[in-house]
Amino acid sequence: MSAADFLAIVNPAAGNGRCRKLMPAALDRLRQAGVAFEIAETARPGHASEVVREAYDAGRRRFLSVGGDGTAYEVINGLFPGAESGEPPTLGFLPLGTGNSFLRDFTNRPDEHTFEALRQGRTRPCDVLRLEHASGVIHFINLLSLGFAADVADFRNRHFRHGGQFGYLASVVVTLARLHPQSFPLRADDDPEFDRRDCLFLSFNNSKFTGGTMMIAPEADPGDGQIELVRWAPIGRLGLLWNLPGLYTGAHIRHRLASRRAAGRIEFDLPGPVNVMVDGESLHLECRRMDVLAGALSVVV
Repeated sequence: MSAADFLAIVNPAAGNGRCRKLMPAALDRLRQAGVAFEIAETARPGHASEVVREAYDAGRRRFLSVGGDGTAYEVINGLFPGAESGEPPTLGFLPLGTGNSFLRDFTNRPDEHTFEALRQGRTRPCDVLRLEHASGVIHFINLLSLGFAADVADFRNRHFRHGGQFGYLASVVVTLARLHPQSFPLRADDDPEFDRRDCLFLSFNNSKFTGGTMMIAPEADPGDGQIELVRWAPIGRLGLLWNLPGLYTGAHIRHRLASRRAAGRIEFDLPGPVNVMVDGESLHLECRRMDVLAGALSVVV
């Protein structure tokens, strides 16, 4: 295989094993369409980042993420920060995991859409968001959330990691019962002061969707060089439940307690680590600064 071929990073465990079942037929179809690739299967969390980093250092520039949001997140963090300078690497997707949220910006049929994009070689520039935290740096192309959504993800990760939809719903119920306003002091662009107001959640978005079909940031554009910041002020449990359907249509952004703005950089003034949900992954980080690597990635969509 040449360096011009795709290196397919396959996570068989994605989607609770869904990827393992669907992978053979999906890859055969891709071969028959004339897309050349080499396969590298992952064996543990973080393995995809290691494989991609080594391949990038060896000269590869075309990658294929075979799995879900978590697989793509690891691939991105294998490419960056190494790819922050120079020609943007190319990333395609075979969405065989659970969420596949990033692709929802381009289609409601991600399987067929991405197959055709790979067959035709369609690409477009994509921004990459970079978060500097107390222990290092991470990169992402979907979104990062603080507050309620991150707390749900943290509880699910600790208690219902393999619980499927039931685990997610149970985590929502428990987190809702413990609901309390939180402050995540931040300053966007040239704001003179940090915003220290309590909120339900903050979401820093490169694309519109999360959790597969939740349209958290209806005005986000993954190629505009901006961070789409969505904020919800504190709301009661009944109010949150009443407005949950709006999260799937983007209507929540019109609620009187919601606000949004675009920013080029964000500074944080957190007293310590907090729960963070980034591209479907649950982390515990002391966030310090976020900015945009405009057009740093070429995505096959």
